[in-house]
Amino acid sequence: MDLVALADFNLVARHGGFGKAARATGRPKATLSRRVAELESGLDLRLFERGARNLKLTEEGRALFERTGALLAELDETASAIASGGQRPKGRLRISAPLHFSQTAMGRIAAGFVLKYPEVRLEVTSEDRPVDMIEEGYDLVIRVNPDPDESLVGRAFLRDRLVVVASPALPRPNGDHPAPGVARGLGEPQTWHVKTPGGRSTIRIEPVLTLSTLITIRDAVRAGVGAARLPISLVSHDLADGTLVHWGDIDGPEIALWTLYPSRRLLSARVSAFLDFLKQVFPNGTPDELAAYIGR
Repeated sequence: MDLVALADFNLVARHGGFGKAARATGRPKATLSRRVAELESGLDLRLFERGARNLKLTEEGRALFERTGALLAELDETASAIASGGQRPKGRLRISAPLHFSQTAMGRIAAGFVLKYPEVRLEVTSEDRPVDMIEEGYDLVIRVNPDPDESLVGRAFLRDRLVVVASPALPRPNGDHPAPGVARGLGEPQTWHVKTPGGRSTIRIEPVLTLSTLITIRDAVRAGVGAARLPISLVSHDLADGTLVHWGDIDGPEIALWTLYPSRRLLSARVSAFLDFLKQVFPNGTPDELAAYIGR
């Protein structure tokens, strides 16, 4: 099998078309088309369904793309490591990170990493959706409490916990009377189970405001509109100076931020360097470390 033709096929499949692949790489569109046609002829398989306005992988084409993309990536990473002496990170590094972590910490982390490794071209996309690392070309993703995925490996590098906070002017509810609450999205539960030094209790809320980001929720709680569930790292300074008061810790699983990458690929020098850099920034991975980093 012609590896050049196979690489061109993967390029077209990843970008979703000959024209898009050509524009992204500077390769002639006609060359890419010819290479893919030669691969199809050699395999005696149709790899793409060619419509008037779009290009779609056939079932055989998708299987070939899924099975060979990681192998070609390994070859590319191996060649890059050899060419760089296996020690100096350089080249493009694409990362997908959650919106809240990006807003509060990722800018400084990314800047510090690039200053330390100036030959790396770092690209960070901020989004909460579960991206497809292989098809979308990401080297590393950061996710909150990710679902198990056999195709990915990784580790937790930060931990946090949810707490219920409110303005000191807002009285804590007694009995069944609900407290005004600030919700994140329409799926916010209206009963919060909390832990306090005195034991466990339940807080009922009536959402009076719905916002989409944790920072805007914190700002609304500071203004006294209602109580909310927020990460302790985001509000620890407010609790310390009395801007907010603590109604209890949410009784549930902790928040864990994970770094994930495809298990079938060799771990590149760029990814290894970024993982090591995160370890330097958050050596213990505690909520206090994140709060101190955000508060600087």
